[in-house]
Amino acid sequence: LAVKDPTAVERANLLNMAKLSIKGLIESALSFGRTLDSDYPPLQQFFVVMEHCLKHGLKVRKSFLSYNKTIWGPLELVEKLYPEAEEIAASVRDLPGLKTPLGRARAWLRLALMQKKMADYLRCLIIQRDLLSEFYEYHALMMEEEGAVIVGLLVGLNVIDANLCVKGEDLDSQVGVIDFSVYLKSDDDIGGKERNVQIAAILDQKNYVEELNRQLNSTVSSLHARVDSLEKSNTKLIEELAIAKNNIIKLQEENHQLRSENTLILMKTQHHLEATKVDVEAELQTYKHSRQGLDEMYTEARRQLREEAQLRQDMENELVVQVSMKHEIELAMKLLEKDIHEKQDTLIGLRQQLDEVKAINVEMYQKLQVSEDAMKEKNEIISRLEDKTNQINATMKQLEQRLQQAEKAQMEAEAEDEKLKQEYVNKSESLQNEFSQKEKQLLQLETDLKIEKEWRQTLEDDLQKEKETVSHLRTETQEIVNLKKEFLKVQEKNKQLKSICEDQEAALQELASKLSESKLKIEDIKEANKALQGQVWLKDKEATHCKLCEKEFSLSKRKHHCRNCGEIFCNACSDNELPLPSSPKPVRVCDSCHAILIQRCSSNVP
Repeated sequence: LAVKDPTAVERANLLNMAKLSIKGLIESALSFGRTLDSDYPPLQQFFVVMEHCLKHGLKVRKSFLSYNKTIWGPLELVEKLYPEAEEIAASVRDLPGLKTPLGRARAWLRLALMQKKMADYLRCLIIQRDLLSEFYEYHALMMEEEGAVIVGLLVGLNVIDANLCVKGEDLDSQVGVIDFSVYLKSDDDIGGKERNVQIAAILDQKNYVEELNRQLNSTVSSLHARVDSLEKSNTKLIEELAIAKNNIIKLQEENHQLRSENTLILMKTQHHLEATKVDVEAELQTYKHSRQGLDEMYTEARRQLREEAQLRQDMENELVVQVSMKHEIELAMKLLEKDIHEKQDTLIGLRQQLDEVKAINVEMYQKLQVSEDAMKEKNEIISRLEDKTNQINATMKQLEQRLQQAEKAQMEAEAEDEKLKQEYVNKSESLQNEFSQKEKQLLQLETDLKIEKEWRQTLEDDLQKEKETVSHLRTETQEIVNLKKEFLKVQEKNKQLKSICEDQEAALQELASKLSESKLKIEDIKEANKALQGQVWLKDKEATHCKLCEKEFSLSKRKHHCRNCGEIFCNACSDNELPLPSSPKPVRVCDSCHAILIQRCSSNVP
C-alpha cells in the first residue's frame, strides 16, 4: 500500500472540520432564530477551526527572545490588498486589551464576520500566492486548493447576523481546542432531514430577499439622482422662461420706440430734401473753385515732372561719362600693373647683377689682400737685401783695404752685385705695374658701384611715384563708387516722385469723372424738378400695390414716389441708389426715368 502524505491528510482533516463547523453554525443559527453573540458555542468552535486552518503550514519566525509563529502577519497584509479592510486593522490596533499578535488576529476574525466580508478578505489573500509564500510553507492549507474551498464555504456565513463584543473579551489567553463531540452524529440527527430541507428553503428565501433588497436600493438611488437632475432642469427652465418673458417685454418696448422713431425720421427726411437744393447750388460753386485749384495743381505737377525728367537726363549723361572714365581708369590701371611687373623684373635682374658685382668685389678684395701680403714680403726681402748691400759695402771697404790682396775676388763680387741689383730693379718695376693695375681696377669698381647706386635710387623714386599714382587712382575710383551710389539714390527719388505724380494724375482723373457724373445727375435732378412742377401726388388710398412687383404695400414694403414720371414703387424694387455729396446716405432712383424716389408717410404730406 502506498503511504499517504501527512500534510495532505492534515489538509483534508482541516477541510472536513471547516465544513462541519460552518454547516453546524449555519443550521444552529437559523434554528436559534436571532443574532448570535460571543458566548454561542458553535460560533466559538468555528473561530477555533479557522484559527487551526490559518496556522497550518505557518513559517516560524525568529525573534530576540524566542521563536514566533502567529497568524497576524498574513491577516495584516489584507489591508494592503483590500482597501476596505484598513478600518478593521486600525480598530484592532487601537483595542486597549490586546497585547499579543494572536489576540489581534482573533479580534480581526470576529470583526470580519460581523461585517460579512471574511470570504472577500481571505479570497484577496489566497490569490496573492507570492506574498503568502513569505508566511506559509508550500504545503500549507492556504497555499493549496483546500484554502480556496474554505473561502467558498465562508460565503454561506453571510446569512448569519452576529453581534460580538470584542473590547472587553480576553482574546490573548484563550485556548483553541476543537470539541469533536459537537460534530458526532446521533439518533436525533437522522430524523431531522425534513428540518434541514426547511432550513435550506428559508436560507434560499433569505438570500433572494437580500438580493432583491440590494437591487431595490440601487433603483431607489438611481431614481433619486434622476429626481435631482429633473429638479435642476426644471429650475433652469423656469429661469429661462422668466428671462424670455422679460426679453419679450423689452422687444415690445423697442418696437414702439422704433415706430415712433420711424415717424420722426420720415419728417426729418422731408425737411432734409428741401435743404438738399440749397446744398446742391453751394456745391456747384465749390466745385468750380476746386476745379480751378486742381488745374493749377495739375500744371504745377506737370512742370515738376518736366524738371525731374531733365534732371534724370542729366544724371544719365553724367553716368555715361563716369562709366567711360571708369573704363579708361581700368585700362590705365592695367597698363600701370604691367609696367610695375616689368620694373619688378628689372629690379630682380639688377639685384642679381649687384649680387654678382658684390661677389666679384669680394674676390678682388681678397686678391688685393693677397697682393698686399706679397708686397709686404717683397719689401721685407728688399730690406734684407739692403742690409746685405750694407754688409757688402762694409765688406767692400774691407776688400778695398785688401784690394791688393783680393782683386779677383772684388771683380767677381761687383759682377754679382750688379746682377742682383738688376734683378731687384726688374722685380720692383713689375710689382709697381701690378699695383697700378689693381688701383685702376679698384677705381673702375668704385665707379660701377656709384652707377648702380644712382640707378637704384632712380628706380626707387619711380616706384614711389607709381605708388602715389595708384593711391590717387584708388581715391578716384572710391569717389566714382560714391557718385554711383548717389546716382542710385537720385534714381530711387525720381521713381518715388514719378509714382506720386502718377497717383496724383489718377486721383485728378477720378475726381474729374466723379464731378462730371455728379454734374450730369444734378442736371437730371433739375430737369426732373422742372417736370414735376405741374404734377399732383397720388393719394395713399389709391396706391395700394407696387408698379413693378404688383405686391401690396406694408411696413416692410414702403412706398417710394418718382418725381419725374409719378410712378410708385416699393423699397425692394427701387434698389438703384445714387451717392450725393450733400447727403451722408445714397438716394434711391427710379428704374424707368432714373429720377430720385421720395418716400411718403401720409396721403397729404410728400
